[in-house]
Amino acid sequence: MSIAMTLSTKAQDITDALRYSTDELTGSARVRAMSGAFGALGGDISAISINPAGSAIFTTSEAGATLGNFSTQNDNNFFNTLTTENNNKFDLSQGGFVFVLNNTNDKANWKKLSLGVNYDITNNYSNSNFIAGINTNNSIDQYFLAYANGVELGIMDAGSYPDLDNVSNSQYIIDYIYQYLGQYDGFAQQQAFLAYQAYLIDPVSNDASNTGYVSNALYTNGVDQQYSLETTGANRKFTFNFGAQYKDFLHLGLNLNSHVIDFKKRTYLSEIGFDAYSSTGDYSTVQEIGFENYLEVYGNGFSFQLGAIIKAGNNLRFGATYDSPTWYSIDEELSQGLFAVSVDDIGNEYDADQVYPNITNVYETYKIKTSGKLSGSVAYVFGKKGLLSFDYSRKDYGSIKFKPENNSYFRSQNQVINNSLTTANTYRLGGEYRIDRFSLRGGYRFEESPYKNGVTVGDLTGYSLGVGYDFGATKLDISYDRAEQDSMYQLYSVGLTDASNITTIFQNIMISLNFKL
Repeated sequence: MSIAMTLSTKAQDITDALRYSTDELTGSARVRAMSGAFGALGGDISAISINPAGSAIFTTSEAGATLGNFSTQNDNNFFNTLTTENNNKFDLSQGGFVFVLNNTNDKANWKKLSLGVNYDITNNYSNSNFIAGINTNNSIDQYFLAYANGVELGIMDAGSYPDLDNVSNSQYIIDYIYQYLGQYDGFAQQQAFLAYQAYLIDPVSNDASNTGYVSNALYTNGVDQQYSLETTGANRKFTFNFGAQYKDFLHLGLNLNSHVIDFKKRTYLSEIGFDAYSSTGDYSTVQEIGFENYLEVYGNGFSFQLGAIIKAGNNLRFGATYDSPTWYSIDEELSQGLFAVSVDDIGNEYDADQVYPNITNVYETYKIKTSGKLSGSVAYVFGKKGLLSFDYSRKDYGSIKFKPENNSYFRSQNQVINNSLTTANTYRLGGEYRIDRFSLRGGYRFEESPYKNGVTVGDLTGYSLGVGYDFGATKLDISYDRAEQDSMYQLYSVGLTDASNITTIFQNIMISLNFKL
């Protein structure tokens, strides 16, 4: 049974900050078929999440929902070894309604009010990846050494804990020390303890004040690594919308957004291929390693949006939106385990040294403030025949902040974010052509990398297609969108920092049904 505990900090980093600050293409099948280029259009329930003034475009009340299939393919190149992993998930992608309250006074300047509620998956975390190759640079021993050097040997010795006198249960001892270190010392001390107990590392001296360590792993020709990753969950946004129409040309809107994070991540690294036993030369005491981490993240956030849509004549539309930062409060839980198989000085294999604490680390709540966004849009409507629409947005990822900022570790990470991330532009183009009750749609989008180097995460390019049919009181829409992005996935934040070059292909199929109320 797991034992909960409270720690002061864990190694949150720039990857976590970006995970909660990046939004995917969202919306109904109609919106997604046009690659999200809907900022100057409105008249679609999910489009109020793009521009809150979109609800005031409706002439009648409406409700709808979208069911989607999310597909992700990761193509890896890790030390010239190629692997591919796929993941598929069905989910309710979007749902909501808009109520329109028309002013019966024809002479009034304010023509209507609109109230809306919308739900969107802004980021789908369902993903799988498998990375494998012969790493000629590093083993996981470098990760543990990075944390262990500087940690006193005495705090990892059961003899330093009076409560463990006369305790023979090895699992109880592991649980007790691992929990104590996390609660009173920190994450680094826990990592050092795992490696020390698994005989992956040894102290330079056996003095209790020793702070230097060496690895028992040798890998002259490299080590065979296999790294598996599985993530689940989503970042979900609940939008409460208020809109109004002034005269015949101006539409205004306000969104109050509630964000909910549910993210789970399991990683497992296995290593074999260490230098074999030799009676005449150096060999690796460690012959096999397995390292597992399971992270659960829960968070809540708030943001708001302001928007306007202007009708310039019968055909031209302009839109503008301000997205505030999102203020998140986040809780994390982590459990870990390590084992190492060793050989003795005559080549006999020991039983695997398994260090799996029955402990769940529960960390103190921390906060993230994401960056805001400015968007501008223009659309041209060809009467009842169709339309063309273009959206542009700008977001400064370098302004993301971990909080509290008086925390020295968070200050250092905020500096890393400021030095590494930049302002990124997004361009979206969409069109729709109507043939009687049928609508044919297409779109293109280009999202610049949030990284200054443009390599850690590259630019994203995508396109979309879709079709819709208007039954009168009911509309059915189907869309397909595809996007591709290159990135570098670093296995661990310290020590074993080698990265796999990944090409990720996102493919989504959506089906929406909307009803006039």
